[in-house]
Amino acid sequence: MLQDRYGNELSTTSPAAHAAYLAGVESLMAATPGMDTAFEAAVAADEGFALGHIALARAKQLLGRGHEAKAPLARARELAAGTTPREQSQIAIFDKILSGQGAAALDAIHEHLKSWPRDAMTLAPATSVFGLIGFSGKVGREVDQLALLVPLEKHYGDDWWYRTQLAFAQIELQMFDEGARNIEAALAGFPRSAHAAHIRGHLFYELGQREAGLAFLADWMADYPRDGLMHCHNSWHLALWSLETGRREQAWRIYDDALSPAAAWGPQINVATDCAAFLTRAEMAGEPRRPERWRELSDYATKWFPRTGLGFVDMHTALAYAMAGDGETLAKFVESPRGATADMLAPMGRGFDAYAHGRWAQAAEAIEPLLATHERVGGSRAQRDLLEYLVASAMVRDGRIEAARSLLSTRRPQNGKGKGFPLAGL
Repeated sequence: MLQDRYGNELSTTSPAAHAAYLAGVESLMAATPGMDTAFEAAVAADEGFALGHIALARAKQLLGRGHEAKAPLARARELAAGTTPREQSQIAIFDKILSGQGAAALDAIHEHLKSWPRDAMTLAPATSVFGLIGFSGKVGREVDQLALLVPLEKHYGDDWWYRTQLAFAQIELQMFDEGARNIEAALAGFPRSAHAAHIRGHLFYELGQREAGLAFLADWMADYPRDGLMHCHNSWHLALWSLETGRREQAWRIYDDALSPAAAWGPQINVATDCAAFLTRAEMAGEPRRPERWRELSDYATKWFPRTGLGFVDMHTALAYAMAGDGETLAKFVESPRGATADMLAPMGRGFDAYAHGRWAQAAEAIEPLLATHERVGGSRAQRDLLEYLVASAMVRDGRIEAARSLLSTRRPQNGKGKGFPLAGL
């Protein structure tokens, strides 16, 4: 029987389907372009290949085309009974993920890994800061992420994908030496992995190495296609570092070329969140507010994320409404929050609205209590820094410069003055 790259048996006898599936998995794991077309080729070569169909559905979801996932998901369900127990379990798990049952899917993944620990495709949705654990809304979810991965080291060894995920979990917990060793091993194993390059960028960020990070990622991105899954988000890192190092015109060029709703292809979650984060950080650094950009972004958020219940997205959507001056939509958006972090949305909305209107003391007062557990909203530390910098910026503008310095030196010691993100007036 044919096997995947981790030695798991596959229910297809077609060499062409097998080769295309392997290519699709590699593309998915490395965020290179073509994962969807590879899986499409797999099921074209063997229409009865259930795992090819479910992988195609997952690829569509990752690419921000979830509406296109329904047909391959339905076909995978139809074919599941004729597959192996592992494949049946994987299909059932992705069925839960694609139908919005994240908590149930995570429980099923934990159970699945007891029997098939090297099923990386099934493990993958539980990894990284945008995964099922990352978006669980739990306090301590960063520790949970590492706890999931560490026991699997004996099963994956030096596998470049595993080392990538382990490194990110370590870096998020400020285990920088361990994370550095693993991300360097991952890049050595697969240099063109956009996920690995991205996580290497996070290590530069956490260490406050702005010039080195900009040089590394700019060089790596030079020949990364625009239709790559990580093009938008890696460009966000480049735009931030450009802003932080005084290359402000370059930062805005990157925004206009690779981030803005008018330029970036997606995924939509990156466009909506990265644009809001960049525009806010630019303003905190002293750039004038760009009302037309905020209106464009708030319209985009309304189109794609009117009510997600996903804390990370809702945070940035509320921010977009506030900065666009759309208090009416903001009020409606936060009045009936959903999801595991629903309790955080109303104070965020109040804080963002206060910041947008120059009520600095109110902004800091509303947001600062959320900092102790802001890991709940999901995303990376680098992304959630937006909240800490917003509070610090409000303090500075309210005349409390020492309080702002104390906040940043306590919560972001690696990104202290002279190393981290510049705030106007600090």
